[in-house]
Amino acid sequence: MTSSRRELTVRALARVEGEGRLDITVRDGHADRVALAIYEPPRFFESFLRGRHYLEPPDITARICGICPVAYQVSACNALENACAVTVDDDIVDLRRLLYCGEWIASHVLHIYFLHAPDFFGVPDSIELARTDRAAIERGLALKKAGNAILDVVGGRPVHPVNVRVGGFHHAPTRTELAPLADQLRAALDQAVATVDWVSSFSFPDVDVDHDLLALQHPSRYAIEDGDVVSSSGIRCTASEFQQHVIEHQVPHSTALHAALDGRRYLTGPLARYSLNSEQLTGRAAECAASAGLGPRCRNPYRSIIVRAVEVVYALEEALRIIDRYRRPTPPFAAVAPVRPVGHGVSEAPRGLLYHRYELDPAGLVAAATIIPPTSQNQAAIEDDLRRAVDANLTVADEDLTMMCERIIRNYDPCISCATHFLTLTIDRR
Repeated sequence: MTSSRRELTVRALARVEGEGRLDITVRDGHADRVALAIYEPPRFFESFLRGRHYLEPPDITARICGICPVAYQVSACNALENACAVTVDDDIVDLRRLLYCGEWIASHVLHIYFLHAPDFFGVPDSIELARTDRAAIERGLALKKAGNAILDVVGGRPVHPVNVRVGGFHHAPTRTELAPLADQLRAALDQAVATVDWVSSFSFPDVDVDHDLLALQHPSRYAIEDGDVVSSSGIRCTASEFQQHVIEHQVPHSTALHAALDGRRYLTGPLARYSLNSEQLTGRAAECAASAGLGPRCRNPYRSIIVRAVEVVYALEEALRIIDRYRRPTPPFAAVAPVRPVGHGVSEAPRGLLYHRYELDPAGLVAAATIIPPTSQNQAAIEDDLRRAVDANLTVADEDLTMMCERIIRNYDPCISCATHFLTLTIDRR
């Protein structure tokens, strides 16, 4: 049933991190207005950073998010080490990658089991899901605990780690301190493989998206903590060239900026990472991707839950590999001092590419900062998905169509608090 005017509204999105709403207006059989309206107050982190010492951003930006603080720390370190013209040694890189694996595991598992899976069972939340599949929820809790254990041992605590600094770490754990992790991670690896089997059995709508895909790529491994910026349309650039291609702009309905890639909407995150780098998956992760039927590329946003599960397997294997060959970096950090006025850094947060840029003054204080998180980059693509879904399902009742739209948003695991760090304010005094 269609009408000349129809409105769909979700006043508070459920099972996403942060505060947002959805407003859709249908006119004359077409989605005339689709707004992922992020109303969480802007948090002004880019302003907070001005005047701070160049060693402070990793600790400050970690507070942007309690789910992916390591991503902010690593992108900040990469940018500031770029400004210091410092390349940290391989032992520090491995330890940083190990810490990041812990975050990938904890964040992906949170999304898979507690935010996204209920959609596939038609239940409102994981508590209800636990009534019918307690074993699955217990498996999710055990996996998240394994990710948190890495964050605790390497980062100093599981939320907002305190051990990260520009140039490396304040303290590098010994092999003895890392050894207990290995047993826990080996058990978790079997649980992660079971997770891939579980989510690949879900029923998925047959949908592919045509957005340009953007992710990092590393010549020798699946990109996590660093790499070149690449796209499915053929872009390849360094972090310092990122803003030559990605331009942010403000929209009236959101306290988060939107972004365009050479003027086009685009998508970053698990689908982009996998589609651009799937051949670099190894071991059981590659086997899981094949058995789940992902193929070399995946553009179905509903099947992103499978990609996340495969990345959990990969992160656990990487963590075990790093622990097995671990050499304690001595000293745990490289000496750093600014030699360039600007530094750029990127890394792959669980939700996608995270860019940092810092301008430093002659005293080594931050003169300006730019942070472009993945959720703000994905907003235009999410809104396009919503528009297409509404246009294709106009005969669906309002309640069911609204639920479908919420589910589409959750496919992308938006982290709204990450996206609302900046707002351009114009005051017109008359």
